[in-house]
Amino acid sequence: MTTFPSDIEIAQSTPLRHIREIAAKLNIGEDDLEYYGKYKAKLPLSLQRSNPNGKLILVTAMSPTKFGEGKTTTVISIVDSLNYIGKKAIAVLREPSLGPVFGVKGGAAGGGYSQVIPMEDINLHFTGDFSAIEKANNLLSALIDNALFNKRSELNIDPRTILWKRVMDMNDRALRQIVVGLGGKNDGVVREEGFNITPASEIMAILCLATDLEDLKDKISNIYIGQTYEGKPIFARDLNAVGAMTALLKDAIKPNLVQTLEGNPAILHGGPFASIAQGTNSVIATRTGLSIADYVVTEAGFGADLGAEKFFHIKCQKSGLKPDAIVIVATIRALKHHGGVDKEKIQIPSPDLVRKGFCNLEKHIENILQFGIKPLVVINSFPTDSKEEIKIVEDLCGQMGIKALVSTSFRDGGKGSVEIAETIVNDINKNNNKFHLLYEPKDTIEHKVKTITQKIYGAEVIEYSSKAKAQLLQMKKLGFDKYPICIAKTPMSFSDDEKKIGRPSGFTVTVREFEYAAGAGFVIPLLGDVMRMPGLPSIPSAEKIDINSEGLISGLF
Repeated sequence: MTTFPSDIEIAQSTPLRHIREIAAKLNIGEDDLEYYGKYKAKLPLSLQRSNPNGKLILVTAMSPTKFGEGKTTTVISIVDSLNYIGKKAIAVLREPSLGPVFGVKGGAAGGGYSQVIPMEDINLHFTGDFSAIEKANNLLSALIDNALFNKRSELNIDPRTILWKRVMDMNDRALRQIVVGLGGKNDGVVREEGFNITPASEIMAILCLATDLEDLKDKISNIYIGQTYEGKPIFARDLNAVGAMTALLKDAIKPNLVQTLEGNPAILHGGPFASIAQGTNSVIATRTGLSIADYVVTEAGFGADLGAEKFFHIKCQKSGLKPDAIVIVATIRALKHHGGVDKEKIQIPSPDLVRKGFCNLEKHIENILQFGIKPLVVINSFPTDSKEEIKIVEDLCGQMGIKALVSTSFRDGGKGSVEIAETIVNDINKNNNKFHLLYEPKDTIEHKVKTITQKIYGAEVIEYSSKAKAQLLQMKKLGFDKYPICIAKTPMSFSDDEKKIGRPSGFTVTVREFEYAAGAGFVIPLLGDVMRMPGLPSIPSAEKIDINSEGLISGLF
């Protein structure tokens, strides 16, 4: 039996085309390319047009499992298949974080024969965007501590109220709660601090919502830091931090052009997590794609209850973008997981467990329908899937009036999703899209939380801690109550308890506290015990990654 090659083996065996060839497919001249070697390039902000003509296709998924459902793989396969049938299409994706790369997932640039390349570069540092975001974030931290140390009377910051944290793009649980300023009298003011992972930084959220450098500066200026001893709010602009922070981001704001294994264009830019941020690539990248291609295929992280909902209420609401088509990715093994299968038996065919676990996919379909769009379900196929199991999903979707199609793109590349591409084009041409949001910015925070937790998650009761109740009053005083919400919770369940798989009902969610992202323009209700700085697993993927004497990397799966 022939062993299927690993993702990195496939990527390294595929000849790369010079990035100018990829740009030429989009009618982008060499003068508009800022080269990062032969196979990566930055694109200028000027490629955004105010009225782009492209069609936007969002790929989301059912509730994720540790096995991975393949959203990125599906995005890339749809782009390759759209180009295969003669359409001008581009993938617009997030950049991978080193946290998951070194933690659980390994590589995060697609899989099998549906990948973006150069895979190693994309997964490891890429063009330095995450590093620039870290530096801008931590510059503000340094300025805050410097103001405390020098006792700047015009700021008079109360250190007990400081909410801003440092960031690092690594899973490092030991940095969640720390104390800074220990040592001698010249080593700073002692106070409690902590680190978030870089994709959870508000700078990441701001970069992905900004439209140009001026807008970026404006959003950075509105970052809320804390209060004075008199209770007056302090913002980044009060520390004269805005210019220097923006200067550090002058290149990071430009989207990155790469290619798929089949030589089709892909833009990667930004990478906020969907469990703790808005979970989608930058507005600039999406607008650029819509300006230079006829079809843009993008994704929103984790399940539709997190990624898609935030894509709609945050990204679309703030940018004026709207999706023309929605794809929900499902896998047979994920359905069996939500049906309660033992992980040791995940590859054994079990039609009954597929039928039982369909309730999770059913709820995601119902959720997308609430936004006025009929989704297409794509079954990301694996060799262990039985025909009976696939037929059950097709039939159950059909009973809901939803089409379900099988993708074999992991094995076959773009050819494995041709029917999917043709279906998407036909559905867009029918123009039956009635997209709308579920709440308005003017609605109260309590109404927004109730809308999402009850209509999208299926919760029955919403409880607020005493801290969260106090913060609700503070938000109203600060004027933050008209922002959209970005709920942070476990992605593994509709509830705030990852053990409640399938389609839980009658449950209670608890808002334990709020975080403010005034620069990005949203507030973050924290549900359950979700962490903004993950930890590594007992055997992290980092232990499997290596490089030989010739510079060839292995172990990125």
